[in-house]
Amino acid sequence: MKICLIGPTPPPSGGMAMQTLQLHKLLEARGHQVTLLPVNLPYRPAFIGKIPVVRAFFRFIHYVWLLFRQLKGQDVVHLMANSGWSFHLYARPAVSIASWYKIPVVINYRGGGAKSFFAVAWSKVRRTFERAEKVVVPSGFLQNVFAEFGFAATVVPNIVDLSVFRFQSPRLTTDSLHIVVTRNLEALYDNETAIWAFKIIADKYQGARLTIAGEGPQRAELEKLAKESGLGDRVKFAGRLGREAMADLYASADIMFNPSRVDNMPNSILEALASGVLVVSTNVGGIPYMVSDRQHALLVPPANPQEMAKAVFSLLENTELAESLAEQGRDLVQAYQPQKVVPLLEAIYREAMT
Repeated sequence: MKICLIGPTPPPSGGMAMQTLQLHKLLEARGHQVTLLPVNLPYRPAFIGKIPVVRAFFRFIHYVWLLFRQLKGQDVVHLMANSGWSFHLYARPAVSIASWYKIPVVINYRGGGAKSFFAVAWSKVRRTFERAEKVVVPSGFLQNVFAEFGFAATVVPNIVDLSVFRFQSPRLTTDSLHIVVTRNLEALYDNETAIWAFKIIADKYQGARLTIAGEGPQRAELEKLAKESGLGDRVKFAGRLGREAMADLYASADIMFNPSRVDNMPNSILEALASGVLVVSTNVGGIPYMVSDRQHALLVPPANPQEMAKAVFSLLENTELAESLAEQGRDLVQAYQPQKVVPLLEAIYREAMT
């Protein structure tokens, strides 16, 4: 099958970018001829990247030129799509040009802010979805959002390569408790709440430490908060990590905080579960669709550091709960293995082509 895969690629190593990269490799390994068309190509010439507005225009023109050049002759297009301006700039032109070439399109929509985006822009984006042969989403949460707008979407889960992550049973101790956060340093992910929750824990357990792995515009602000909270070197900002380094971080961790205010289906939760790391997450967006409270993870309200810290205390006090969460979390992620997910996509490609 000749497949044009359109989406972001690392750097940075965000969730959608890593899914695009993994899917590219997996499809090629199964014998497909895959053309990868990144939507975040470097600026050409490079100095354009320093000029606001102008750089967006140059990138868009280059992207449209590549669409006309690379879509022709493909059997199917797999389009990774997000909410907001990204959808208008990258998804809509790709679907339009593919339709002009009469090439079927599978839209893989992954926007965590879908409901608010559709509430404003549905009249403008509906036609794009209608022109696609198939719309797939990674969670029942997004499937329900589409249903609210009278549109059917098929669930195909994210891919987690379990060969990268090493499962270890929980080994919680108050003397060396290691908590990690692995989200970008943006307001959306509310790392501030994670720091305040850790402050509550650190005041009780002197051996506890927190590692925040990610980059973003809030880094200086969060570093200042950690310092002014008296946490000192007990909070480490590790920056953006590659997959192997991230796997090593999970191997050293006991608990992962996912404090996001809005979310869809974060792969970081799946990677933590695959590593045997206990997850304490907010119960927002698609998260309750992917993990069940007190079965795979502990779910708490957003922007509530007291409840997040309380969840950690319950894990430290209840080893049976911790072990049960780890075992059931490991069972859960089996459904996200490449050998189970990729055949689902191949079947959707074939259906789109008929």
